[in-house]
Amino acid sequence: MALVVHLKTVAYLRGKGDRIAKVTFRGRVALLASNHSTFRWPIASKLDGNEMLEIQVYNYSKVFSNRLVGTFRMVLQKVAEEGNLELTDTLIDDNNTSIKTSVSIEIKYQTMDGTMGVWSDGEFLDVPDDRDGTFAFETDSLLSGQSHGSGTSPGRSLHGSIPTFRKAGKGVFSAMKLGKIKSSKDDHKKADEPAVLDMEDLDRKAMRLAGSLDPDTISLASVTAVTTNVSNKRSKPDIKMEPSSGRPVDYQISITVIEARQLVGLNMDPVVCVEIGDDKKYTSMKESTNCPYYNEYFVFDFHVPPDVMFDKIIKLSVIHSKNLLRSGTLVGTFKLDVGTVYSQPEHQFYHKWAILSDPDDITAGCKGYIKCDIAVVGKGDNIKTPHKANETDEDDIEGNLLLPEGVPSERQWARFYVRIYRAEGLPKMNTSIMANVKKAFIGENRDLVDPYVQVQFAGQKGKTSVQKSSYEPIWNEQIIFTEMFPPLCKRMKVQIRDSDKVNDVAIGTHFIDLRKISNDGDKGFLPTLGPAWVNMYGSTRQYTLMDEHQDLNEGLGEGVSFRARLLISVAVEILDTSSNEIMSSTEVQMEPVSNISESATGKSEEFFLFGSFLEATMIDRKIGDKAINFEVTIGNYGNQIDGVSKPSSAKKKKKDGEGEEEESELIQNSSEDEADEDGDLVSVSSTPLMKPVITDRNYFHLPYFEKKPCIYIKSWWQDQRRRLYNSNMMDKIADKLEEGLNDVQEIIKTEKAFPERRLRGVLEELSTGCSRFVTLANKDVSQAGRTKLDRERLKSCMREMDSMGQQAKQIRMQVKKNTVKDKLKLVNNFLQRLRFLADEPQHSIPDVFIWMMSNGKRIAYARIPSKDILYSIVDEEMGKDCGKVKAVFLRLPGKKGFGPAGWTVQAKLEMYLWLGLNKQRKDFLSGLPNGFEEIKAARSGPGLQSVPPLTLVYNMKQVFQLRAHMYQARSLFAADSSGLSDPFARVFFSTHSQVTEVLSETLCPTWDQLLVFDDVELFGEASELRDDPPIIVVEIYDQDTVGKAEFIGRTFAKPITKMCDEHYGPPRFPPQLEYYQIYRGNSTAGDLLAAFELLQIGQAGRADLPPIEGPTDSERGPILPVPLGIRPVLSRYRIEVLFWGLRDLKRINLAQVDRPRVDIECAGRGVQSALIQNYKKNPNFSTLVKWFEVDLPENELLHPPLNIRVVDCRAFGRYILVGSHAVTSLRRFIYSPPNKASNNWATAGTNVQLKETVIGDHKYNDKDKTKKKKKKKKGEVEEEEETDESMLDWWSKYFASIETLMEVCHSVLFLHYSCTHAHKFTSTHTCISTCMCLCPIQVYNKELESEYGNFEDWLHTFNLYRGKAGDDDETALDDDRIVGRFKGSLCMYKLPLSEEFTKEAGFDPNMGMFQSIPHNDPINVLVRVYVVRATDLHPADINGKADPYVVIKLGKSEVKDKENYISKQLNPVFGKSFDIEATFPMESMLTVSVYDWDLVGTDDLIGETKIDLENRFYSKHRATCGIASNYSVHGYNVWRDPMKPGQILAKLCKEGKVDGPHYGPGGKVKVANRIFLGATEIEDENGLRKQTEEHLALTVLKHWEEIPRAGCRLIPEHVETRPLLNPDKPGIEQGRIEMWVDMFPMDMPAPGPAIDISPRKPKRYELRVIIWNTDEVILEDDDYFTGEKSSDIFVRGWLKGQQEDKQDTDVHYHSLTGEGNFNWRFVFPFDYLMAEEKIVISKKESMFSWDETEYKIPARLTLQVWDADHFSADDFLGAIELDLNRFPRGAKTAKQCSIDMIRNEQELPTISIFKQKRVKGWWPFVARDENDEMELTGKVEAELHLLTAEEAEKSPVGLGRNEPDPLEKPNRPDTSLMWFLSPLKSIRYFIWHNYRWLILKVLGLLLLLLMLGLFLYSIPGYLVKKMLGA
Repeated sequence: MALVVHLKTVAYLRGKGDRIAKVTFRGRVALLASNHSTFRWPIASKLDGNEMLEIQVYNYSKVFSNRLVGTFRMVLQKVAEEGNLELTDTLIDDNNTSIKTSVSIEIKYQTMDGTMGVWSDGEFLDVPDDRDGTFAFETDSLLSGQSHGSGTSPGRSLHGSIPTFRKAGKGVFSAMKLGKIKSSKDDHKKADEPAVLDMEDLDRKAMRLAGSLDPDTISLASVTAVTTNVSNKRSKPDIKMEPSSGRPVDYQISITVIEARQLVGLNMDPVVCVEIGDDKKYTSMKESTNCPYYNEYFVFDFHVPPDVMFDKIIKLSVIHSKNLLRSGTLVGTFKLDVGTVYSQPEHQFYHKWAILSDPDDITAGCKGYIKCDIAVVGKGDNIKTPHKANETDEDDIEGNLLLPEGVPSERQWARFYVRIYRAEGLPKMNTSIMANVKKAFIGENRDLVDPYVQVQFAGQKGKTSVQKSSYEPIWNEQIIFTEMFPPLCKRMKVQIRDSDKVNDVAIGTHFIDLRKISNDGDKGFLPTLGPAWVNMYGSTRQYTLMDEHQDLNEGLGEGVSFRARLLISVAVEILDTSSNEIMSSTEVQMEPVSNISESATGKSEEFFLFGSFLEATMIDRKIGDKAINFEVTIGNYGNQIDGVSKPSSAKKKKKDGEGEEEESELIQNSSEDEADEDGDLVSVSSTPLMKPVITDRNYFHLPYFEKKPCIYIKSWWQDQRRRLYNSNMMDKIADKLEEGLNDVQEIIKTEKAFPERRLRGVLEELSTGCSRFVTLANKDVSQAGRTKLDRERLKSCMREMDSMGQQAKQIRMQVKKNTVKDKLKLVNNFLQRLRFLADEPQHSIPDVFIWMMSNGKRIAYARIPSKDILYSIVDEEMGKDCGKVKAVFLRLPGKKGFGPAGWTVQAKLEMYLWLGLNKQRKDFLSGLPNGFEEIKAARSGPGLQSVPPLTLVYNMKQVFQLRAHMYQARSLFAADSSGLSDPFARVFFSTHSQVTEVLSETLCPTWDQLLVFDDVELFGEASELRDDPPIIVVEIYDQDTVGKAEFIGRTFAKPITKMCDEHYGPPRFPPQLEYYQIYRGNSTAGDLLAAFELLQIGQAGRADLPPIEGPTDSERGPILPVPLGIRPVLSRYRIEVLFWGLRDLKRINLAQVDRPRVDIECAGRGVQSALIQNYKKNPNFSTLVKWFEVDLPENELLHPPLNIRVVDCRAFGRYILVGSHAVTSLRRFIYSPPNKASNNWATAGTNVQLKETVIGDHKYNDKDKTKKKKKKKKGEVEEEEETDESMLDWWSKYFASIETLMEVCHSVLFLHYSCTHAHKFTSTHTCISTCMCLCPIQVYNKELESEYGNFEDWLHTFNLYRGKAGDDDETALDDDRIVGRFKGSLCMYKLPLSEEFTKEAGFDPNMGMFQSIPHNDPINVLVRVYVVRATDLHPADINGKADPYVVIKLGKSEVKDKENYISKQLNPVFGKSFDIEATFPMESMLTVSVYDWDLVGTDDLIGETKIDLENRFYSKHRATCGIASNYSVHGYNVWRDPMKPGQILAKLCKEGKVDGPHYGPGGKVKVANRIFLGATEIEDENGLRKQTEEHLALTVLKHWEEIPRAGCRLIPEHVETRPLLNPDKPGIEQGRIEMWVDMFPMDMPAPGPAIDISPRKPKRYELRVIIWNTDEVILEDDDYFTGEKSSDIFVRGWLKGQQEDKQDTDVHYHSLTGEGNFNWRFVFPFDYLMAEEKIVISKKESMFSWDETEYKIPARLTLQVWDADHFSADDFLGAIELDLNRFPRGAKTAKQCSIDMIRNEQELPTISIFKQKRVKGWWPFVARDENDEMELTGKVEAELHLLTAEEAEKSPVGLGRNEPDPLEKPNRPDTSLMWFLSPLKSIRYFIWHNYRWLILKVLGLLLLLLMLGLFLYSIPGYLVKKMLGA
């Protein structure tokens, strides 16, 4: 059938330009050019008379968005009747007025012949039926044309686009809903399970659809869930039962505070406080320093649900001068939440700098930095710490800030405004008994709730005011937080609480995730939300004094009922901290805000929810005896306790149906004043009561049969459907993507062909989906109530989706066979991104809850997100379960649902739900299975056709027979104490159930049983049932002799249906066996291999059905086997078993195992090992290899598991099961014959003719060596040092190996003075060669086992289990069930085997495939364990430290190193080796434990690690003794192995049947046609050279893996890092230990003495510092008399960590210029570790300490300048800290010395006192001023001289200016003496020195005045004389 639209012309268009027309029909869109274009829709269902066709004409623009000219709509009634119609009509514009422009069209509706029949069945893209999906032929170009404005070709008709699809063929099959069931890590909303098509069905479909397409482009999967939905009337069920969130788990947070820098303040005594939640821990106090070094480690343990954990705030703060009496002053704090750390790679920040800011003064800027490591470990996370090498202390702070990726380093302060407007729908909290008393007395019934809102963010809380007694409180207040932006706290918690005098309780909680309401991209936006309503969910609404589900109201776990909704908005404003009027504190403030209008959150619309209960089965038997009904609520509508009135605008009260009354009464009672526009439409929210009927002994069902009860509810919500629509579209794209990805993984896993094609298809689909989203979301008009977040989110979603679509296209081009896995990872990121985008932060319609009530009590519930059932006319926007039948499983609420109680189904409903606007109601029944009549309410009058039905009556019913072919299950859960189960399966279909037989004692039952369900009645049309049968539930139980059977797990399946008119035959029948994953709670519990078929019984009854063969096996009685066509095809295999031995068998029923035997069984056949006669004496088997033959399926995936059981043979012929192990997949043991070609040397890609390949090993070339040697020799002549070789030790190698060569510059410094000790190397080249000459060891930061495949190259270890499996999700608990280990191996191959193998020389037929295996007789071995050091130990003492020592156990011998414990260290360096003699196999498990020494009481175990030495000993990788990278016979690098390289090589060649070794002249050796080169000389202790072949042999050993057939990697000289675990804290690392093990068989020559790896002893040095002079020191004191500035200067100095040994110079009094002369000597003796650049200090922590603690501290010298005061405290003026390893060279003169020496420390060249030995110069003193700027406060001339202890002894000196070697007295000016010693002198000095010019001027002035006075005095007399002429 098809509908053809021919658009002839569009006339009277104004203006010029291109036009396009958009034709929409049934939610599908097509684009046409505006003249003469045709479009044709293939349609699957009949054209209905009321369907609409819409044509919109646009002005098309390349640049701007297209502008709508007008719209034409018509109802297709005439077309449906006549099939043809031509017409011309005018368009109407936006305001529904008609415009001039007219359109003339012709429409044809034809029912087609077979040419297009394929389409209706093989849905293209996403068209499972006509209501679903994009229009079939909107190919890529069309879409992109629309979205990117590239225009569409005129007349692009159907015929043009079909071929492109045929060619591409990738997107075609995407409709098929496929893929495995995923594990829903996130919340319940996402758990929409994809379904799976079996292969046959797909192939058939593919053939039908695409002719010659390759079947692999179609999705397929071997592990299936529910098979594909075709007619799309059913949605997929969710198999996970248990709520995942809310259950407490173990977490450990470890924080190392390393040091702090640049703390603001003068001369502080800082302490760092680490606070997580309410736990606080403090570091020790460091005195008078601004850059304290702590290196202290703190551990916090938590046992809380993940949500609670990740919201906890980690707060680091620095407090100045805190002691017992004062709390100290806060310098600054840094906050982040645990979730931020957990989302980092490896869940940790390592060596990062946290910026401190002052919460009380946000204008102040940075207050300093703390360097720390923070790690969060959950159960089963293992944290890989970067290797603890020497920290480079010059590290760049700005580049290593403690901030997540993408957060700018300059964070600004911002205000977060949370506005709380009002709430509604609060529950009636009449919990207090007082309320009832009050009511009795006063008679008033007030609202009994006093709500307020509390907001928590970043560790701060803010509250609104309390609104007394109000259910609809109005607050209109805003809470303001001031916090850095972007904040490092992800979530804001908003909680409505009820204020109560005793304790406040939470009513509901909502979390706002800031990442979802902001976008940090360059086009991003600040966090913004609302104003929008948020819905809160929690416990049920009936009120008891003690609410058992109170946790749910706190936001833990999934809410089980609607609680309230709250109108809030969030806004953020970035502060400009420079402006003055800003509030500088970060206290939370609260202020009133103005009210917002009703319409701000959207127009209130009437919504209609309809539901029908088609089936209610699997009702738990505990509630089966009472009548049951179901209640559906949305928000408070429909709730029986306090149902809700209509919105306040219409003040009519709606009464709710009280579910207890019968239907007819109910309707009459409740329709008093309901004259509504629909007539009296009353909500009916609950089904009538009904008594359940028994199904079987566990479950009941409700006898609905043909009468299906319905519910309907009208409710009023703000119309924000757009949000949900966008979210639905993204969810659908994501679901599809996930199905596709699961498919690809499945294809890869099952090694089927062409995964890359499927991946390309998936990407094609994704890009189509994305562009489709952009198109649809674009038409989002500005409707009422759109918030800023809606607009911004839409923009950013469209940007994201657009770019995702583009990227998907690009990646699609790059997918090749070899890149599939990488690209899969990339696409998985898309999936995460999509899921993140799809989660809408602003709620609109609350979720729907379905409650099962029994006897008026609420028993079990299901929660259905409203977006999933929301209706839209556009198909992509529709909720995935809207108008579909969904299987809903009800579960227990809250904590009751945890654990076993949560796994049993309380009830299974088949439900149909539809939610939409009341005005769109006409379609609400359209998705139901057809064939029903509506029974409406009794009183509905004639005019009320639109009243929804109360019941649906199905008169059509079909009868079927279901055949369940239950073949086998594997890897089931162990439910009995024996470690096995007695499983049987129970199959449920509709209201029927049947069980298989019980098979005892197995985890892998093969039932091979056909269950036949006769006369199953299903209601509805036959054709729909064919495409969409109900699901089958299979539950697997363990039969117990007493008590009821125990639940093991469940799975779902869909049967393949055959109608009576179909032929039973290929390709669909007989059905294929498929694997179905079995779930128990959220964890998997095995697989079921089965097939299901549903056969319709026609008129002729059962005679037409394919016959069933009768029971074949007489022993099994009437049990029917699985028929032949379905059971797998078998072929003959031989399985050889290597029996090696049993280890670590535990006691069984208190008796020890003495005579064990191993039974191997597979598919009913098996073999028994020889009996071990005395397990204690020799636990190995005497006969090594046995075999048996068995018939196994051809298809490897169907191979049954192989069971290994160990039994103990007791007296009187009794057998007791010790333990068992099931090998689920035999694939890794299948033998593949060696490739013939590989005998001569050729790997893939090498030429076969290449007979000889040359490998050179240049590093060990002789010339190189001599060069190095020469250099060293020179060095020795130059300086009288000990020789460089003797300086080197094992630690030099170790440190050189840890330092990676990438940090060449660092290793230059490091190697210079750690290895070669004062040789002046010049170039980095030499440095690197130095490193080479150090012969690095391989340092693995994990166990050796994980690097070398557990050493199971031929000997495998199988753990034997016994006892019940633990029920936690964590598998860690399985370790308790291990009762021993079986060592052996398996090999299986198809018979007959080719001849060549058995004809090989030396073939031992007794050993079968296990040739050349060593014998398993007991062997004596010397085990040498080297323990280097431990890191990050878990503190064991209250002081946050531990006193660790090592204990080593092997068999019965135990070595305790208790007396050498290391005091108060969490990173102890042990440096010990231990020798133990052992006999394999009796003693082969080595345990290395670290204990904590305690003075009193027993020592505590910190952690231990276990190593299986036997597998190492026998491994081909040769793990007995690592192969060094260099061969030398003396020195620190001496060869450790008793066998020399040559002997090892000869032995390996002989064992591997390899030709060689042939040594040739010129340093060559030939092995297996390959030639290796190497040095041929060696130097002995005396420096003599000898010829040797060992270097050559070593070269071959290092390349042994390249030798064909026999080659494998040999283990190098190494150190492995093993995690320490504590049995009390399973799964969480308690630290790591670095160690290695050497093993030497005792029948070989004895090895040399153990290498000395004892920790380096620190070297004693003496640092002499002479303070000569100071200059320009700032002047602090004012003189009493003269007001003059001066300072009494002295200098204080100390080495970091030795503050108590600080030394002061004498005081230079009264310096007036800042100049001071001292000539004073400080002497600092210290112990120094060259290699680690640390000073070692041993001191008692406090007077109570038992012993000294060793600290390692960077070598830093601090010099401070002070102003001495007699009566008040001295004033601190300035300081400088010099890192003795790298500090700036001093200036030659005081003038050249400037503050830049400190500021630009990074750029300036630095020197090390350990190399220079003697340095003199001027250095600046600095301090910080009020604005936190560095300022120069003086300069000091000092001389530093470093001597070793021996040199210091030879030339002693005195402190200060004392003997010996005294310094001369400084020449100080006289004023530095005091006033009272010589007052005149000082007056003269003072007054004359400072005021001499003033005095001279004054004197001059006085003289002048005198002259003037004399002149004036004498002039009258003079004048008189003159005048009188006398």
